[in-house]
Amino acid sequence: MENNQLPVAIIGAGPVGLAAAAHLLARGLTPLILEAGPKAGSSIEEWAHVKMFSPWQFNVDKEAAKLLLANGWIPPPENEYPTGRDLLDRYVRPLADLDQIKRHLQLNTRVLAVTRVGQDVMKTQGRSAAPFLLRVAGPTGERDVLAGAVIDASGTYLTPNWMGAHGIPALGEIEHATHIAYGIPDVLGRARNRYANKRVLVVGGGHSAFNALQDLVRLIQEAPQTKVLWAIRGNSLERILGGGAHDQLEERGKLGLKIRQLLDDGVIELFRSVAIDQIAGNGQGVVVKAGGQVLPPADELIVATGFRPDMSLLSELRIELDPATQSPVVLAPMIDPNEHSCGTVRPHGAVELSHPEEGLFIVGMKSYGRAPTFLLMTGYEQIRSVVAALAGDWDAAKRVELVLPETGICNSNFDEADDRSEVSPVQRSCCGAGGDAVEVASRASPGCCKG
Repeated sequence: MENNQLPVAIIGAGPVGLAAAAHLLARGLTPLILEAGPKAGSSIEEWAHVKMFSPWQFNVDKEAAKLLLANGWIPPPENEYPTGRDLLDRYVRPLADLDQIKRHLQLNTRVLAVTRVGQDVMKTQGRSAAPFLLRVAGPTGERDVLAGAVIDASGTYLTPNWMGAHGIPALGEIEHATHIAYGIPDVLGRARNRYANKRVLVVGGGHSAFNALQDLVRLIQEAPQTKVLWAIRGNSLERILGGGAHDQLEERGKLGLKIRQLLDDGVIELFRSVAIDQIAGNGQGVVVKAGGQVLPPADELIVATGFRPDMSLLSELRIELDPATQSPVVLAPMIDPNEHSCGTVRPHGAVELSHPEEGLFIVGMKSYGRAPTFLLMTGYEQIRSVVAALAGDWDAAKRVELVLPETGICNSNFDEADDRSEVSPVQRSCCGAGGDAVEVASRASPGCCKG
């Protein structure tokens, strides 16, 4: 079968993956959506309690909305701020349940590897003509499926960054895993008993950490013995806490202001310049060590230091990644936190996301590699451009159709150690099933800050 007669495989049925399916259908192309979880948006269940800091108008893809509206969907108020649960119940799952999408969606189907038929990564002759082969594990066992192109929207949620400052686990981090949670646990809900009246240390300098901190402070009202500690790798709070009232995403700005107030009120104990190298246990609890610095004992640790991409399933394909950000090489200079402190980057699409492997695109949070600050609407613009390119419409693929809100801060001074590795890529809001962690911080107008 010719490649153009094969479906376009989409890995992950999160918001960006499902948007890809909607755009493919609009272009007359056939999607094949492969989702590891039992439902679309399964990973969002892990942070369903979290309120997003972007309103509905920034969280719904236009092409997906057309499909939903044609089937009687009532859109949420544009200026209302959804939780992860709202995103699932009012958008992601209604979209996945549409007949047009559902017939192309395979749940409980994990992609194990992607390659080309008859080709390993070394072979060149006839490569671009060979269909993609995806090895998947599903309810009936392992099998192979063919595709004419591949859109990897599998996200980064299942591969959190380690607490250790060296990029690998801190000494003792794995040993003490039962006392460590990664991301934003449901402190006020199903995880309440784990944290109530405990000494809890939050590690990380992004919005994931902010959400965990504010929930822990609320818990103090019901469990007054709860003690909230916070460790950041840098020394300055200015960039971490954000643009406040100048942030064009109002709720994101408010969150930074709230954390500042809680610090001023003394309900959060802050430890700066903490580059963790060891976790140890003693009779009083779990102790974090950073060089010669030893933090007070804690009962539980919440690690909100971001996520990283798992590229292992693409190891037999020719992908070209920046060695620092692990994002496509053309995109990397636009998002590298070593160069950009305020998360500024112009909207981008197929050109910036291309790889030497023709027909492969990594989109959504995974496209940013280890770089922070990703917004869901950025993923939708990526998809619009990528699908246009797959349909052969390069004029549309190169056209910019997105204006992004500004963070309200911009700093090109990197003389002082900062928290670039701790600004969680999932500072979060939207992690699509097996897929796309999103709405982390924003991208602003081009050229806001250069290092």
